[in-house]
Amino acid sequence: MALSVVVSTLNDRERLLSALDALAERTPASTEVIVVNGPSSDGTTGAVRDRDDVDVLVEISERNPNVSRNAGLQSATGEVIAFLDGGYAIEHSWYDAVEQAIGNGTDIITGPVTGGTTDRDLRNPRTVAGRSVTHFDGDNVAFDRTVLEAVDGFDEYLEVDGDRDCAHRVAGLGFETEWDADMAARCEVGTDGGRTDRDWGRAYRSLSYRLSKNYGPRPTVFARVAGSALRDGFGGVRGILSGEETPTGWVSDGTDVVTNTACGLRDGLCARYSDRSAQRNPHGLSMRHDRAVRVYDRR
Repeated sequence: MALSVVVSTLNDRERLLSALDALAERTPASTEVIVVNGPSSDGTTGAVRDRDDVDVLVEISERNPNVSRNAGLQSATGEVIAFLDGGYAIEHSWYDAVEQAIGNGTDIITGPVTGGTTDRDLRNPRTVAGRSVTHFDGDNVAFDRTVLEAVDGFDEYLEVDGDRDCAHRVAGLGFETEWDADMAARCEVGTDGGRTDRDWGRAYRSLSYRLSKNYGPRPTVFARVAGSALRDGFGGVRGILSGEETPTGWVSDGTDVVTNTACGLRDGLCARYSDRSAQRNPHGLSMRHDRAVRVYDRR
């Protein structure tokens, strides 16, 4: 198996070095390792360039995980492309799980991340507008290269949840995603628990954009967005009653949700009609070639 691993990092040098140590120890020497950095200001560039187990270092200027993934994909040469967050160290069973799944004809394989910042259950598919969609964690996933070529990589319009958008698109093209507990990665969180407050505006812009882009102006699209907003709104009310949230913060978050939902719906419909192909990706890999500020290539 010709494997390329794209590791994305941003101001997380120490955990990145641990992740690279795990890759070097737990994957064959033939594995192509590509680090996409940026824009970091903590000495990551020098630390990575000092290592001899990183084949390519790509420096980018945008704080967008989908730009980072596409920049790494652009440099990767493997038949199988894996994406990892720079803060995650793979477990000993990770490589064998990927090799076995891809060898058996699996299109996409994903697994759990312990200690991560989200608690998403990705094992069960969901049905959206008659389409069965299995989500995957974009920070711990491996693709057969033909899948990424078919969907033209990740949609760079999205600042969050680009992996979910990709899951809808690969499902639309008939590719299948499998979840394997052995494809595990570990995240060693910081002393604050590693969690940050959710950016509700970006989350709802992403949700409304990807649903309207992939399914059009269906009633089910509007119902899903509205239902999610109502559930989160009631959750905010409970937070106010318990003293975990202020009324002012709740109103501010609600305003961000409404504004960004409207923008996402508009931009998603525009994207749908600007790319009428099955890819549904007008902001994909092939749309630009200026992601990298600098590339250090040892191959």
